[in-house]
Amino acid sequence: MTIAQAPFARRAATLAALAFANTMPAFAQQAAPATAGTLGEIRVNANAERETATSPVVGYRAKRAVTATKTDTPLAETPQSVTVVTREQLIDQGATNLQDALAYAAGVRSDAYGLDSRADSVKIRGTEPSIYLDGLQQNSAGWYTSTTRPDPYTMERIEVLRGPAGMLFGAGTAAGVVNMVSKRPLQEAQREVGVQFGSWNRKQVQADLTGPLSEQWSYRLVALHRKADTQVDHVPDDRTVIAPSLAWRPDGATSLILQGFWQKDQTGSTSQFFPWAGTLLSNPNGQLPTSRFIGEPGDRYDSDRKSFGWQFEHRFNDQWTLRQNLRTSRNENDSDYFYANFFGNGADVAAGGWSVDPVNQRLIQRIYGRGITRTRMTGADTHAEGRLQTGAMQHTLLTGLDYSRQREHVRESDAQFSVIDAYAPVYGVALPDRGDLPNTRSTTQRNVGIYLQDQMKLDRWIFVAGLRHDRATASTDGGDSETTTATTKRLGLMYALPAGWSPYLSYTESFTPQGGRTITGGLFKPLRGEQVEAGVKYLPDGVPVAFTASVYRLKEKNRTVSDTTDPVRFGRQLDQTLNKGVELELKSTVGKNTDVIAHYNYLDADRKLEGTPRHQASVWAKHRFAIAGVTGFSVGAGLRYMGDFVDAQGGPPGPRVPSVTLLDLMLAYDTDTWRFALNANNATDKTYVSTCLARGDCWWGARRNIVASATYRF
Repeated sequence: MTIAQAPFARRAATLAALAFANTMPAFAQQAAPATAGTLGEIRVNANAERETATSPVVGYRAKRAVTATKTDTPLAETPQSVTVVTREQLIDQGATNLQDALAYAAGVRSDAYGLDSRADSVKIRGTEPSIYLDGLQQNSAGWYTSTTRPDPYTMERIEVLRGPAGMLFGAGTAAGVVNMVSKRPLQEAQREVGVQFGSWNRKQVQADLTGPLSEQWSYRLVALHRKADTQVDHVPDDRTVIAPSLAWRPDGATSLILQGFWQKDQTGSTSQFFPWAGTLLSNPNGQLPTSRFIGEPGDRYDSDRKSFGWQFEHRFNDQWTLRQNLRTSRNENDSDYFYANFFGNGADVAAGGWSVDPVNQRLIQRIYGRGITRTRMTGADTHAEGRLQTGAMQHTLLTGLDYSRQREHVRESDAQFSVIDAYAPVYGVALPDRGDLPNTRSTTQRNVGIYLQDQMKLDRWIFVAGLRHDRATASTDGGDSETTTATTKRLGLMYALPAGWSPYLSYTESFTPQGGRTITGGLFKPLRGEQVEAGVKYLPDGVPVAFTASVYRLKEKNRTVSDTTDPVRFGRQLDQTLNKGVELELKSTVGKNTDVIAHYNYLDADRKLEGTPRHQASVWAKHRFAIAGVTGFSVGAGLRYMGDFVDAQGGPPGPRVPSVTLLDLMLAYDTDTWRFALNANNATDKTYVSTCLARGDCWWGARRNIVASATYRF
């Protein structure tokens, strides 16, 4: 399908361009007084001149980021695509998980596997990114069983770096990095407590307290407790989070932030792995309800995460600064649930996945899975930053070493257990022994990398060059170890025009060690990624607009995919996959009272990969207004569009997943001390399928979710 054949995508792209164009005359009018009945924009920010890559931001437009360079660098001087989701955007859009938080980010598909209580399924430019917290990776091996879903309430911002980042972060995917930045202690007292009530019996209390303890010490405490259900019967969504932090700033040159964290989740699996027929395709019994649960009440998917770490910085002089980020964490995942056995091939898929009951299409064969995964991870990144000058050229030199070690112990058992009528389920069958599990070998993953980067400025020219060498070793107790070494590099060139336009060109690489063996017994080769990106940014000084347009060519070698033609289900490696795309992103203030976010993605993805839509677009607008002279009201609305696609990974293609457009709404009232808000995501309650895989199973998308909140600031 061509761009001209995507009417909504074309309209969304046009809307983004119009919104961008409409900001131009507004800039000249900002000094004019507000007309009667309107609310002029009044935003007081004592730290406006001191915005950093980790500080709070007023509005939706951050000026600086740290993820793309590991230094506090203006986005206008960063020759690569970066999206920053600010705290204010998270609040306005009512984000309750990472997928919600990235729903309006360019280049991102945030609901790659629909509603999934086990993990945040995110894709960037067609593949899964690496997830980081404060510059350190959350987990370096495994899947959802190795970590716990983050909560947006604990975050100050989220930075999305699109494309390979091996030179900066070592082993990782070609998609890029999602780096979550934690809330940190502030020297200015800011305290709030709040409650939420919403769909699926959601009840949540939360608190965020920060301020000074003395001239040198400050603190922050973020906490929440939630009891909730989900749109799937018998699957809860309960959570408790406590995140204390303490900052010591003895002088203007030294700072140390100590961070603790504990999170406990009690949930189940909203992913039922339903077949094509009854979700996307017709079924003689009708469509399966999105609330249908084919497990047993009492199924669970629980996690418990604890971590402690610090962020240290010392400036020796005006040229040199030393930093170290360190975190050690322990995560335990306890899963105990049923799921549908629809990983069929051949006749199974031909019957729409109903391998047990291909004629009546009512009975589903269930698999019972029981597993306990314990993961310990320690990561440290130590680097020195030098700001030097050679002749007319300015340098920001970065040299460092990072290390991570992950130890994972898994005990699990899967067994085909029973058959259930998906259209009239009867629960209460005898459960398997949920006692002892067989011991499996523990695995250890170690990564060590050294890197050197130079950001150079000569007049209006900006150059970035970096080189890194990594050594990654994976071992199993009592077994052999596998070592992967890799050298990755990056190059970037940018020219800053006087009017705020900055065209750029960049080249980046990535590598990812891959465990396992092929069907012939050989070891999998490391996954390699290369990207060439060209674009232009418009971020003028003193003008409330940020616009980025980019094109890219992303190539991967040795990607491992499942092979549906192999009955034993060994994976196989692809010689090469190629994704090409175009991305447009706009963040602006139109007039004085309206903030706009818009993006459009076109992705020409290799059909060998899991299905990804060619066209995605979104637009979100927030308008502030007054009623009868009472200020503080705001209303927001957003549209999210995902084009149709077909998954063909590992064998014959699956059914075509149709396009979908979703509406999000927000209404809020703010005073100096109170905020009342009502958010509705998927406000029209559209039933849609997020993904159907070629192997035979589908995921439902999230239904309408309404959350009412009240927050008291003091």
